[in-house]
This record gives sequence, structure tokens and C-alpha cells, in this order.
Amino acid sequence: MRRWLGRVKLVLDTNVLVSALLTKGTPPDQLYQAWKLRRFELIISTCQIAELRRVLGYEKLQPYLNGFEASLLLENIDSMARIVEVAAPRLESPDPDDNWILASAVLAQADLLVTGDKNDLLQLKQVEGVTIVNARHALERLAGV
Repeated sequence: MRRWLGRVKLVLDTNVLVSALLTKGTPPDQLYQAWKLRRFELIISTCQIAELRRVLGYEKLQPYLNGFEASLLLENIDSMARIVEVAAPRLESPDPDDNWILASAVLAQADLLVTGDKNDLLQLKQVEGVTIVNARHALERLAGV
């Protein structure tokens, strides 16, 4: 795997970040905890940050979200993540939001794009050298580094 400043570079899809807040001890949460311990470099675009803020504000999620933890996630992104500016989306996925995330992964030459999106992103498997995996597979790859 390529490295950035000695660390593996991962893009975590918005669904992985939200799942980390909703379900403790699961692979998405384990990835989030590994990132906070700086086991990998998180790559995220300004577009994805806007999407994450929008999703975290969904009324239907409010009963399940801890507001403090959601705020802490956003603060950690601001202070610890590598934020990239994407000029244009990719075109591989039928979901427009996915294409912005794909673009950030390709731009940053991420090692992995981690998603729970079985219908669109995971079906692609790889785009321009960026391997697309679920959270469990990402944990296995990190363990082998």
C-alpha cells in the first residue's frame, strides 16, 4: 500500500463515519478508533464534510446520535484529517455523492476507499488504483501493515 508520511491513506465513506457513531464496537467504529490513534491518514473532501454535516443533522438519526460525539468527530476531522479540494466528481457510480468521494480518493491516491455501499461503490472494486472495500476488509488490511 502507498503511504503518506509513513501512514496508509484511507477515505471513509460518509456511511462508515455515521455508522461509527451509531454502533460501538463494530468495524466502522474500530476504524474510527484506529484513526483517532493515528494508525492511518484519513482523507476527506470539503464536499464530503458538507455531506457528513447534512447527514448528521437528519431528524431520523437524532434519537440514536450522541450530539457530543458527532461534534467531536467533526472537530477531529478539522484538526486531524487531510482535507482535499475536489474540482469535479468522477462518473463511475450512479450515486452523485459517491462520485465526489471517489474523486477525493483518486486525487489523494488513497490506498483504500472504505464503504458500506454494497449496491454502488463496492461493486466497482477499484478505480484508478484505489481499492474499494468494506470496513471489515479495511481492518484486515490495516492489521497486515
